[in-house]
Amino acid sequence: MRAPGLALSAAAVLAVEGIALVVFAVIELFGLGAGDAASLPTALALIVLTLIGAAALLAFAFGTRAGRSWARSGGVVFQVLAVAIALASLTVQPVVWPFVLGVGLPGLAGFVLLIATARAEGARAPGA
Repeated sequence: MRAPGLALSAAAVLAVEGIALVVFAVIELFGLGAGDAASLPTALALIVLTLIGAAALLAFAFGTRAGRSWARSGGVVFQVLAVAIALASLTVQPVVWPFVLGVGLPGLAGFVLLIATARAEGARAPGA
């Protein structure tokens, strides 16, 4: 079964977010090698957790493309967290608008696409 366009779009947003987290973890790893970390164990833990989050986003992307509800629901959780982080970053002065927009807009777009995908899947389900 071919995934509908909404599911492909939602999966693409999740995949791009996952790739962005991998890139961020690699940048932090290079920073760790340059001696930029105040605490080595904390820096390593954050890098590992970032990579776990990236792996989850990529798994959700593949699952969403395949039409799996567990992937959509997991993706929605990540999108809500992204929007919450973007909104919370508005309290930091001065406001770093590239961060707010770079995290918030894809989170909002992903949320809308995942909800639309779930609704479309529900409408196509037998007995709906």
